Amino acid sequence: MMDLSLRRMRRRAAAACVLMLVGYFLVPVEADPNGLRLALRSVVTVLLVAAVAFLVTGQVRRQLTRDQPTGEAEDRALTRLAVALIAGLLVFALADYVVANTRPGEFVGLHTRIDALYFALATLTTIGYGDVHAQGQIARVAVCAQMVFSIGVVATGASVVVRQMTGRSPRR
Repeated sequence: MMDLSLRRMRRRAAAACVLMLVGYFLVPVEADPNGLRLALRSVVTVLLVAAVAFLVTGQVRRQLTRDQPTGEAEDRALTRLAVALIAGLLVFALADYVVANTRPGEFVGLHTRIDALYFALATLTTIGYGDVHAQGQIARVAVCAQMVFSIGVVATGASVVVRQMTGRSPRR
């Protein structure tokens, strides 16, 4: 039976994911003719990507350097890693949407936030259906960053989560 603190932790993680998703759909991303504000928003976006990458890699590093963690510590670490991976997906989806919204023609087939979320997920999972794709140079740079993040961070993090989850005893 799952204890109270584990249930509370999972509820918090679910709430964090819901809040991030709501934030993804509500954050304003209209084009800004003010160069200073545009530069500031770009810097904040880069810092967000760097922060998410730092958080995910830290969680992955902790998981890889532990000797088979068990119990609540393992659940807490895996939950944090899963939340950080979702944050990474949403940051890239938002970045794709901003590029598509502020520079028409950079992406083909990316018009809505749902399109951006779909494209980011397809890119980060390396599926790449081809219906939405980068056409301009800025979009291609953004997608290159997503691919590096996907290979270096998401793939490792997801494999750690899957390995830990599949190695658990059935009673949990």
